[in-house]
Amino acid sequence: MLELAGIIILGILAQWVAWKLKIPAILPLILIGLLVGPIAAEYLSEDGSKWIEPIWNGEKGLFPGEGLYYFVSLAISIILFEGGLTLKRSEIKNVGPVITKLITLGSAITFFGAGLLAHFIFNLSWELSFLFSGLIIVTGPTVITPILRNIPLKKDISAVLKWEGILIDPIGALVAVLVFEFISVGGDSGFTKTALMEFGKIILFGTTFGFTFAHALAFAVNKKLIPHYLLNVVSLSTVLLVFVESEIFAHESGLLAVVVMGMVLGNSKLENLKELLYFKESLSVLLISILFILLAANINIEDLMLLYTWKTVILFAIIVFVIRPLAVFLSTLGSNLKINEKLFISWVGPRGIVAAGIASLFGSKLLKEGVEGAEYITPLVFMIVLGTVLLNATTARLFAKVVGVFLTKSEGILIIGASKVSRLLGHYLETNGRHVVLIDSNEKNIEKAKELGLEAMTTNIYSDTLMDNIELSDVGYLMALTGNSDINKYAINKFTKQFGENGSFRLVTTSEILDENNTPKEGLFSHTDDFNALTELTRKHPSIQEIDLEDKAHYESLIKITNADKDIIPLFIKDNEGELHIISSYNLEVDTIEEGFQLVYLGKPFDVEKV
Repeated sequence: MLELAGIIILGILAQWVAWKLKIPAILPLILIGLLVGPIAAEYLSEDGSKWIEPIWNGEKGLFPGEGLYYFVSLAISIILFEGGLTLKRSEIKNVGPVITKLITLGSAITFFGAGLLAHFIFNLSWELSFLFSGLIIVTGPTVITPILRNIPLKKDISAVLKWEGILIDPIGALVAVLVFEFISVGGDSGFTKTALMEFGKIILFGTTFGFTFAHALAFAVNKKLIPHYLLNVVSLSTVLLVFVESEIFAHESGLLAVVVMGMVLGNSKLENLKELLYFKESLSVLLISILFILLAANINIEDLMLLYTWKTVILFAIIVFVIRPLAVFLSTLGSNLKINEKLFISWVGPRGIVAAGIASLFGSKLLKEGVEGAEYITPLVFMIVLGTVLLNATTARLFAKVVGVFLTKSEGILIIGASKVSRLLGHYLETNGRHVVLIDSNEKNIEKAKELGLEAMTTNIYSDTLMDNIELSDVGYLMALTGNSDINKYAINKFTKQFGENGSFRLVTTSEILDENNTPKEGLFSHTDDFNALTELTRKHPSIQEIDLEDKAHYESLIKITNADKDIIPLFIKDNEGELHIISSYNLEVDTIEEGFQLVYLGKPFDVEKV
């Protein structure tokens, strides 16, 4: 009981430390696992036993027999299902060609390159060498996301890394499974036919079970066949059912089944999808915390000592500094990515839970079967996992600055609210070269925004999920445009630090309009126009106009007209280079207006000759 409670407590503590230090949680989790496992047994325990013993050894331990393997398998299935839920077809389309090459050609380069290295450097058999290389194909979204979240990057770069990490997990798992099966059957001449049959069964049953049960669950939820209070636990049990049933029909097809199930559900019109995703995220955090501590604690000091050689450094260096860049550069040939962007993608390739979990499973099984050299698999993979996470977590931000992909000024704009006003403004900003993201809890508003080609997300601003979205790393302006003044004020207070470094604005309230001495500094557009005024004007004149400016005096005269005319509301100033500057409620306080600048406004056209 003490060990189980200790794992959970230490795991959540490690998650908090990772959040505080802005590093991937995998780093403190593995270090804690090594501390309470092999390090404690060798240096801290009087009787030479581990403080936490994952596998039952006759006297102590948490999981008897195959219990740990079963727990790891089920936990990974839940984590991959949660990853599948976050995959959206619309987002994949934006980076499709590069992602496709990375998870195919890039995976092949990593597989063969790392396999050759393991064979010639550590003298492992070809089978074990390629098992190792299959396991390190994957990059983990659970470790990439915390790294990228704190680095302002172009949307394309962060999206490529995020989606590569999610899509490549089941691919790496399938490759490792095929190699493992090859080793298990002894590598006889009939393996090629057997492998093709097994691969076909994995694809067939994995996709069939995942697709079928996803639609069945969506039907049950939308038809209210499941009470609300049972929704999360029913979905959890369905994921486990899909994994186990798929495994029964085709060994090792369960991971593919749960990823497919997650993808189908994530892209379907499923009620309560957000609530389901929040639950799975929380569960994934708990499972990841437990898994990494268990898997690291399960390693023995003898296994770690196998890595205490110059061969380990050479293997790690070539995989990270040669194989990964080679895979990225060949996969991105002909793309729009620049050299410095390719360099950064090459640098960021941390491995995560799938690599560590499956390595622990297969390594232990092969050891029990007496396969020579199997003792190297788990420590070598953990070395790659820990080394890449440590390297990327400590250097990614600095490397982004060195190669010039670090955005010194975030020009993206986050608009809170996706009403007709927001959609009109977002469309204008997007056509003028600004990255715009609209968020709203109203799904109909979001659908209308997407029909205009705008990036929009159904999000509740009172949750923390928005803070975790790495695709908003280039956002530096915040505009709160909802009809609820409390929500606007809350958005400014909560998100200014992360999304409003260059400016945070909200619409003024009716009470602030009546009190001219109470105009907020973050007031947007005008001190006399609130949400109702913008909405009414958008209904009457749904168009955005531009008028040339001569100098500051000319600008001030136009602003006076807009303050008096309720059919005109000033929005932006467009300079000679086409850059847009948001007008605040202190709209006369503008530093520079030159000939060639333009006033951008909402409403009826000006009669230029009378101005």
